[in-house]
Amino acid sequence: MVEQSQARRGVREVFLAFLLLGLTSFGGPVAHLGYFRTEFVARRKWLTEQAYADLVALCQFLPGPASSQVGFALGLLRAGPWGAAMAWLAFTLPSAIILMLFAFGAAVLDGPIASGIIHGLKVVAVAIVAHAVWGMARNLCPDKTRAGIALAAVLAVVLVSGPLGQVSAIVLGGVAGLALCRESAIVAAASDSLHFPVSRRVGMLALGLFGGLLIMLPLLAGTAAWLDIADAFYRSGALVFGGGHVVLPLLEAEVVQSGWVTPDEFLAGYGAAQAVPGPLFTFAAYLGALLPGINGLVGALLALLAIFIPGFLLLVGVLPFWNQFRQWGSAQALMRGANAAVVGILGAALYQPVWTSAIIGAEEFALALTGFLLLAVWKLPAWVVVAVVALGGILIAP
Repeated sequence: MVEQSQARRGVREVFLAFLLLGLTSFGGPVAHLGYFRTEFVARRKWLTEQAYADLVALCQFLPGPASSQVGFALGLLRAGPWGAAMAWLAFTLPSAIILMLFAFGAAVLDGPIASGIIHGLKVVAVAIVAHAVWGMARNLCPDKTRAGIALAAVLAVVLVSGPLGQVSAIVLGGVAGLALCRESAIVAAASDSLHFPVSRRVGMLALGLFGGLLIMLPLLAGTAAWLDIADAFYRSGALVFGGGHVVLPLLEAEVVQSGWVTPDEFLAGYGAAQAVPGPLFTFAAYLGALLPGINGLVGALLALLAIFIPGFLLLVGVLPFWNQFRQWGSAQALMRGANAAVVGILGAALYQPVWTSAIIGAEEFALALTGFLLLAVWKLPAWVVVAVVALGGILIAP
């Protein structure tokens, strides 16, 4: 009874801590990692500085939403599987609810003010994505080799449209990294290790489930609307290296090019996602609420679960083996190439659909440039920039 009571207190502690962060953590995945460090390393002392840095490195190595994976792992470390589930739920729920309500409201909003705000949200997406491309290019493509991989990824996406082109670009980028980026790989120190309550058997089961769903869902797609949705969002979550803004081109290929969501609806929701706290992957809740052939609430929940599950399965699957795998220098070389390809994919998305759908005149260009400078030079929080540019959209709306 005492152990059960302590376990419940641990789960409750995790839920309340992450709920506060879910309500206040603006600024995107990098900022979220800073919030986590302040709360769980400096204040609560759940783990050491070195252990936290190692955990962040692991989650950035894997596909999926890095900040949410770190939060999931912290909950797992503190209170077991229920702690992991509560950490994700508490951190994700506030922004998911806001974006779902925005999806329902956007469908009925009318009038010049409402259309101006929607117009501004489309323009702010240009500034946000341009800033993300700029920052990622400096960090992930610091040399000619990786810049060349990024350029090749742009060409791959242009020549082969849709999810196939993006997957091909990531795979080819990883292969190029193995061949060309070995000199920049640094083997991790053996003394830096993580120990989570996950057995090797559970890890293998998680990896098997991840791969099984990735193979089976496309085969089952077309038999039911909910399977189509699960397939599209699961695949997007499974192939996102870097998280955050990188999910934009994958989701656009799945829901816009398929005709489920219009480009205007997509960009308006993406702009709104910048103004809410919590993980950017909750954009999936907005898209799910708009999908045809399914109840909006059910669609939002299904899309949200499908996009997060693959990253969590991979994390659980890798945890028991990470300390050995991280000694393999080729793994880091592969990821350097894949990450460079991700920059190219996001750069292509900056042009199509983001730029071509939002920048229709000089006024939109000036407003987008203002948003970019507010982010890159004045270092204002993303939600402030969203508010400024959305108000500007009212002034320039046609």
